[in-house]
Amino acid sequence: MARTADKTDIPRRLTAAGYELFTRCGYHATGIQQITDQAGVPKGSFYNHFESKEAFAAAIIAHYARWVDEAWERCLSDAPPDAHDAVRHVFTRFIAHHEQQGCQGCLVGNFAAEVAETSALCCTVLNTSLSGWRTRLAELLRRAQTEGSVRTDVDADTLATFFWDAWEGALLRMKIEHHTQALKDTVALMLDHLLRP
Repeated sequence: MARTADKTDIPRRLTAAGYELFTRCGYHATGIQQITDQAGVPKGSFYNHFESKEAFAAAIIAHYARWVDEAWERCLSDAPPDAHDAVRHVFTRFIAHHEQQGCQGCLVGNFAAEVAETSALCCTVLNTSLSGWRTRLAELLRRAQTEGSVRTDVDADTLATFFWDAWEGALLRMKIEHHTQALKDTVALMLDHLLRP
């Protein structure tokens, strides 16, 4: 096993390996030995950085959530000025990402289905992640309401929650069907019909 003087190298390698294995195999089907083998580090080094597999999973979820936050910001940096069009732009980019990744799904959605009932720690991190994403979407929808392109009889937070719940459900269908049509249909239904004034 390769050794390194960089104290961030091993946790970074473990995180990358964990993300890949949890995405491909799920939480319960992935063991610590698999993670350390994939990372190319001694198994004992895992516990120098993470107190348990559950704590490691929570760190992976938080890392993924930060990545989504950064992706959201990148999408907004070249989005149209109109808020309604900006929402479509963001989700169109997310759909393209899922196509490029072979329809693996959302790590947060995958974990929610697998560990939410058995891990209070992971459930807390999952809640924080989803809440942050809904808040970001609600900000855009609130702007769109002001611009007159989204209905105002339902508040933006409620619309964002409904939109995100539909999106996560469509991501599960995408994993089953192995294509992104469910995502495209959900975004079109939301933006072109259900959210319109």
